[in-house]
Amino acid sequence: MSQDNRELARQWMDEVWNQRMEPTIDAMLAPDVIGHSEGNPDILDVPAFRAYRSALLNAFPNLRIEVEDVIGSGDDVAVRWRVRGTHDGDGLGIAATGQSVEFWGMTWMRFSDGRIVEGWDAWNQGGVVQRLQMGWAASQAPARPGVHAASRTP
Repeated sequence: MSQDNRELARQWMDEVWNQRMEPTIDAMLAPDVIGHSEGNPDILDVPAFRAYRSALLNAFPNLRIEVEDVIGSGDDVAVRWRVRGTHDGDGLGIAATGQSVEFWGMTWMRFSDGRIVEGWDAWNQGGVVQRLQMGWAASQAPARPGVHAASRTP
């Protein structure tokens, strides 16, 4: 069972985030899914997840997730991932900066009957926003682990 759930977690990351496949959201999320993300209100259903995802994709239209590792036991799967993108939109509540970013995080998913019923995202969203607000010049200082500008944008 955990092998299948690990494959489902990889499918979720690739299809929902990288390929932007909307039907995968409905196919893989339980209607009453619960999502927890540091610094954000809990996601309590599929429409709330769509709004959360839309805000991130608006902020980083070219967002790409690279799955670095997946482990699972029974219905629980943990995914360690890296995100790269360019802040070309206002989806995080700040004006687009054009800055390239790279950050890491983990997602823990609980599956039931092949669908995600609960998830926990752990990444430094506040640190990413702070870096974007500070601008490139301030980010020349050594990066904190997990949050840094990937390249200079003119």
